[in-house]
Amino acid sequence: MSLKGKHALITGSSRGIGRGIALKLAEQGAKIAVHYFQNEKAANATLAEIRKRGSDGFTLQADVTRVEDVSKIFAGVKREFGKLDIFVANARPEAPQFFAPPMEITLEQWDAASDSQSKGFLVSLREAAALMPSGGRIIAITYHGGSRTGGLLPWVAMGSAKAAMESLVRYFAVALARRGITVNAISPGWVEDTVLNSLPGEVQEMIRKWHQRGWTPMGRLGTPEDIGNVVAMFCSEQSAWITGQIICADGGSSLMNPDMPTEMQM
Repeated sequence: MSLKGKHALITGSSRGIGRGIALKLAEQGAKIAVHYFQNEKAANATLAEIRKRGSDGFTLQADVTRVEDVSKIFAGVKREFGKLDIFVANARPEAPQFFAPPMEITLEQWDAASDSQSKGFLVSLREAAALMPSGGRIIAITYHGGSRTGGLLPWVAMGSAKAAMESLVRYFAVALARRGITVNAISPGWVEDTVLNSLPGEVQEMIRKWHQRGWTPMGRLGTPEDIGNVVAMFCSEQSAWITGQIICADGGSSLMNPDMPTEMQM
């Protein structure tokens, strides 16, 4: 599969899942707009890795919780690339900006989640579509489990924002279908080298052991490369008939029954 001649924008691509996606698309020949918020050094490192893979691109800084910054991202893409073939909405605020339970969360924390995901994604969809020819691909990185459950209480703002994002995927899939542009969402589950690694060591170990013991049937957590592979698949010409879908790329963990011990399911 080749993406030569294609231009991609991945928000939050200086590290983690976003970097994994950027590098995989670069391997396929796409030029990459590397977006970051604060870590310019990491963004430049991602761009250097893109160039090692025989592709090219540029970096751009913006705060995705600010609508005017979101528009600035696409203005930069138009200036540098002239068009856009692939847009991956991956960026989100750091956990302290939104991570609080329902009875304690502030409106500022709620807005950080909503503005970066649902409102920011709405603006991004319109801006991206304006730059896309037929065959364009729009992909949202979501967390489907968090948008339909309620157990992880401090996820209330982000879970609600991701649920709205998933709804937008379906509406815009219909709105853009006649133009040959697909809109889908990918739900990764737990992935190494992401927010997981910012948690206390004992919490990380508990999560890994839980998944290795059977909650993920494949016996491990995901990697940024795993998610990059899924995105690359959806960017291929062969995926043109798939739109408006939420794909769980999680090694099968979303298939497990929460009502029964994992030892009884494997």
